[in-house]
Amino acid sequence: MILDVKTIGAPVLRRKAAPITKADKTIRALAANMLETMHEEGGVGLAAPQIGQSIRLIVVEYPQDDTVEDSPLTTYKLINPEIVWKSETLVKGVEGCLSIPGVVGEVERAESIKVKAQGISGRKTEITASGWLARIFQHEIDHLDGICYIDRAEKVWELSQEEGSDSAEPGDDESVNSCKG
Repeated sequence: MILDVKTIGAPVLRRKAAPITKADKTIRALAANMLETMHEEGGVGLAAPQIGQSIRLIVVEYPQDDTVEDSPLTTYKLINPEIVWKSETLVKGVEGCLSIPGVVGEVERAESIKVKAQGISGRKTEITASGWLARIFQHEIDHLDGICYIDRAEKVWELSQEEGSDSAEPGDDESVNSCKG
């Protein structure tokens, strides 16, 4: 089932989400609906506050090998995720957000992270991520703490309305490789 994505201004996006105490069928169904919604909206991640649920649940989908075209995707459905380690190396990247349509921004984030969480079945898991996958996790976990990427962005700009174009700043010919979540 496709869910309604809340946009900036919705109070739920600025609240710290509550921990989930039990991984039950309701949470599993919500995660499945979030994943379907994320696909429909063209995102790579989605946090429960973005669909109006102030709970600590995220879904993320990312290629197993981002250097290979059509690489199989790995899907993460995580309960109570927390970043337990961040690299000292910081990298800038362009991010977008399903809750802030038509706008992207340049955000500095840790290049590598370690995330501890429960999987959707309730089993504990630990994920080490770097590059864009680390950026996506940081973006989605920020949502659980009431933080939107624009709060961290060094600069923000509107996307071009030209068909097929996700051009960055006016006069910048580079495409935006954005993290939408």
